[in-house]
Amino acid sequence: MVLLCVLGSGRFSLAAASLTRAARAVHDTRRVSPRPLLPAGVASQSSVLNNGRRTAFRPPVGPGAASPPRPGPVLRGQPGRRFHTSAPARALPAPLVWLLLKPLQKLAAMILGRSIRKWWVALPVDRRQLLREWVRRRRWRLAAGSGVAMVIAALLLLTHLDESPVTGRTRLLVFSREKYMELAALTSEAYMEEFAELLVAVTDPRHQVVERLVQHLAQRNQDIPEVSEVTWSVHVVQSPNVNAFVLPNGKVFIFTGMLEAVADVHQLTFVLGHEMAHAVLGHSAEQASLSHVVDLLSLVLLTAIWAACPRDSLALLGQWVQDKLSQLMFSRPFSRKLENEADLVGLQLAAKACADVRAGPVFWQQMEIRDQLTGDPTFPEWLSTHPSHKNRFTQLDRVMPQVHAHTHTRSSNCRSFLFLFITTVT
Repeated sequence: MVLLCVLGSGRFSLAAASLTRAARAVHDTRRVSPRPLLPAGVASQSSVLNNGRRTAFRPPVGPGAASPPRPGPVLRGQPGRRFHTSAPARALPAPLVWLLLKPLQKLAAMILGRSIRKWWVALPVDRRQLLREWVRRRRWRLAAGSGVAMVIAALLLLTHLDESPVTGRTRLLVFSREKYMELAALTSEAYMEEFAELLVAVTDPRHQVVERLVQHLAQRNQDIPEVSEVTWSVHVVQSPNVNAFVLPNGKVFIFTGMLEAVADVHQLTFVLGHEMAHAVLGHSAEQASLSHVVDLLSLVLLTAIWAACPRDSLALLGQWVQDKLSQLMFSRPFSRKLENEADLVGLQLAAKACADVRAGPVFWQQMEIRDQLTGDPTFPEWLSTHPSHKNRFTQLDRVMPQVHAHTHTRSSNCRSFLFLFITTVT
């Protein structure tokens, strides 16, 4: 809804400005005498520049001369005023269009399934029997048609396979990176409007530390195209939330609650590396692509639920069960997988930026102890979109030997890290 408000207000302002300019132009043409605009190349009784000298232009005369041009249409306007075309309308990004159409798709599936059920109930008994016999006689043809449709769908999905940067993992991308960059621009504008009164000043020491760390991470990972091609910018939000996120276009948002949760600059570097890894790997586009495919398949199941259930109350219950099963079987496990991948890649980014990689698993161990002390409710991992703090600590601790060995090979270039970031994060 925030994105729609932003787009709506922008278009309304543009339309109002265009109407104002048009009204002024009409008012000016009433006061200024019109001046005809001659066709290009013809200037009767005027002068042209010839080798630095002004000479009068005279049309050719004689029997072989071309006839003078006929007067054409006259454009009226104020002298010195330029004519501007209106700005081209910008189409909404495909991911945003899909998000807006998602509820309508579910509603259409519900109406279709309910209509099929009402139609079937209204049929006479003999007609139902005839339809069952028709389906039974053609069951192999129907099965073959369904198989062909599944093969076509699989081929379409194969054309959208992509290789993930850094890890080289094969993944499905329905939406391109360029489309998600357009959506990220709209999202960043919405966040900037939402946090306008909560942003920490750029002169604040906390902002300066985060800014230097982000730029240091980007500079030390220039060999990754997804890092070097993005302009990274930092926004520190005054809020007790222990959270941080990075948009695909390089906008870094970190809350002061996260700055208070980290123990030192090494842990902060790991946290920033983790969030930057999400943007570098394009996890938002990958997660939306999987959600898009699952939702399209769920529409078929949703239509069947509303067609098979005898009452609307049972259909609503079946729809709720189907939605929860979809989350537990696809969305949440895939989200946990992406979080684990961001932990590993973020640790590599932090290691190349000369941070102490041992701070990564220690940070998640601290977060587990913090939750125990504050008494925050914890849910089983299979119900969450994020891995548990304990499992994240275990995973990073398991890969620590090779990452730490990789860091030692760069020890000669990392001696100035502590001297660059002595400032204490509070």
